[in-house]
Amino acid sequence: MSDTLDNDILQQSKEKIALLKQNVSQVLIGQDAVLEQVIIAFLAGGHVLIEGVPGLGKTLLIRALAQSISLNYKRVQFTPDLMPADVTGHSMLDVSSGKFVLRKGPAFTNLLLADEINRAPAKTQAALLEVMQEHQITIDGESHSLDAPFMVLATQNPIDNEGTYPLPEAELDRFMMKVQVEYPELSAEIALTQGITANSHSVEAINSVISAEDVLSLQDMASKVLVDEKIVEYAVSLVRASREWQGVAHGAGVRASIALVQTAKVHALMQGSGFVLPDHIKAMVFPVLRHRIILSAELEISGVNTEQVLNDIIAKVPAPRQ
Repeated sequence: MSDTLDNDILQQSKEKIALLKQNVSQVLIGQDAVLEQVIIAFLAGGHVLIEGVPGLGKTLLIRALAQSISLNYKRVQFTPDLMPADVTGHSMLDVSSGKFVLRKGPAFTNLLLADEINRAPAKTQAALLEVMQEHQITIDGESHSLDAPFMVLATQNPIDNEGTYPLPEAELDRFMMKVQVEYPELSAEIALTQGITANSHSVEAINSVISAEDVLSLQDMASKVLVDEKIVEYAVSLVRASREWQGVAHGAGVRASIALVQTAKVHALMQGSGFVLPDHIKAMVFPVLRHRIILSAELEISGVNTEQVLNDIIAKVPAPRQ
């Protein structure tokens, strides 16, 4: 296959992604933006931190995604007493053979839901670092590769901070995106309530619409989407501006520049485009950068939030002419 994508391949890729999104939307109502961002991160080979109050369908999203692709899915409820081995697995003695055997933890899957990740201490959170970065797990000095595709979706509740452990910056940076889940619109909430009370929105009822091989193919297609040097320079300039912005105590690092381009490629593919435009980069700024920026105390006291800073950065940094 050549390094460029022809129109037929672009159209097929667009249709497959749209079919996946439409299938999940059958049970996840009123969260189109959230679903789109999660699919983009998935096809870009990244991980997602989802923030939202309980009951907005965060668990439903990953279950429906796994069901739509026939992937293995595991859920871990993070609690203060959760140990790293409870996530990754451990060696145990087989009494019958007298040998140590591997007991695989829930991280050995395709889609891993780390529910309320900030409920567990840093030691347990750190168990995911190797999994997320290397797609492998090391137990007793032996590395075990995970099956592709693989993604971690971690959730946290933004309003209940009692008994939580803030995620360290090193771990936050491993998440390609931070997606915020808001309450649905009135019409969507009515439709959701009607569907659930009538038992017509069961995840088990939806069918698989694409295969794991299709996902790997789409990831390969996304990597072949063209990015002009000026577009890359624009993405890097946005990230660098976050480090130099007045009132930002800590800006985004190099991983943010890479993630911005990778997600923009998938966003372009999702729209049937074989090349990235400045608008594709702009659309990814909020989910890619919002968790990588720490505002100064003075800025927070003045009532300025991260979203406002990112809006100002987008307005200030000139985009290349199309």
